[in-house]
Amino acid sequence: MSEPSTEGVAVVQYSYIREQLRRGWRVTVICPTHGWLGYSARAAGAEVRWWSATRGPGRSVLAEAAALRRIINEVDPDVVHLHSAKAGLAGRLAVRGRRPTVFQPHAWSFLAVEGPVRRASLQWERLAARWTHRLVAVSEAERVSGEEAGVRVPTAVLPNGVDLARLQVQDARQRAAARAGLGLRDVPTAVCVGRLTRQKGQDLLLDAWPSVRERVPDAQLVLVGAGPDRAELERRVADLDGVLLAGGRTDVPLWLAAADVAVAPSRWEGMPLAPLEAMASGRSVVATAIPGIEETVPAEVGQLVPVGDTAALADAVVYRLQAPEEAAEEGWAGRSHVEDHHDEVTSARRVLEVYLAVLRERRGPRGPVAPRRPLPEAH
Repeated sequence: MSEPSTEGVAVVQYSYIREQLRRGWRVTVICPTHGWLGYSARAAGAEVRWWSATRGPGRSVLAEAAALRRIINEVDPDVVHLHSAKAGLAGRLAVRGRRPTVFQPHAWSFLAVEGPVRRASLQWERLAARWTHRLVAVSEAERVSGEEAGVRVPTAVLPNGVDLARLQVQDARQRAAARAGLGLRDVPTAVCVGRLTRQKGQDLLLDAWPSVRERVPDAQLVLVGAGPDRAELERRVADLDGVLLAGGRTDVPLWLAAADVAVAPSRWEGMPLAPLEAMASGRSVVATAIPGIEETVPAEVGQLVPVGDTAALADAVVYRLQAPEEAAEEGWAGRSHVEDHHDEVTSARRVLEVYLAVLRERRGPRGPVAPRRPLPEAH
């Protein structure tokens, strides 16, 4: 169950869905009609139930929770898996622990806000812990953040994985062909993949870009993704040379194939897919030294820079654009790293182990899972 139906959260869910279907499980996906997740899940063989929900919290939350309650009663699942903040809010209000409930925040919501909203978010997560049978953290840093915030839930740390068959290392000839196919110039190229939001830090990369162009005058930067900050980024790009906004794309591997270096300048994360996908594609990675990324990007695959240090960000990008052989070596090291630690099939199988563990706990030592009662309707 999820409100995000595109980008990284959807990609992670889809990998879980495919593995569950492959094993013969009955899978129902509950999500909004916008985005590709529901349609892809249906094509793969899952049942899909549409859920109308906004991305953020608001007055609609109680109605959204009531709608979820009706859907869950009709579907009658053994386990409810809630992905990201909105489903975590509405879903736990709907279920209230009456069914085995797994929550996967994909980056804590309280990291995105300040002041009273942050305090309210923290208070909610502490309260909702009583209705959460297992928390799935995508990184050790995410687990620690929750624990330090007072969220006391049994937690499994399951790093994200990527589709190693879909993402392949491309050599220099294939890189040139990818650029030609995308209508890009065959010049030193940096690519940043991610939702266009403050979290992902594209604005910081644009701050650094003039310094990059001073030293690599023919360099080009491509921002791949859609999101609420697009209009503001478009305004800024109009005053910069060599920057393209490619929009939301389903052919991300082709854009990574066109890159010399992939950049992930995020302000906060759980464990982003973009650096993993770049490494799987054999691309050097420049990213910010934040929890969730520090666990993902080892020293030999690129460089981590402090958040907001645009001079260091520019220097790291320039180095890799000017030293393609070193960047290629980092790319091969990255491919080896994700093969060893971030295969999506392994990640999806570990999620199944979490489900089974939660079901065993509910069943107890004496017999089968107790019959479930329908969730009461809201009045």
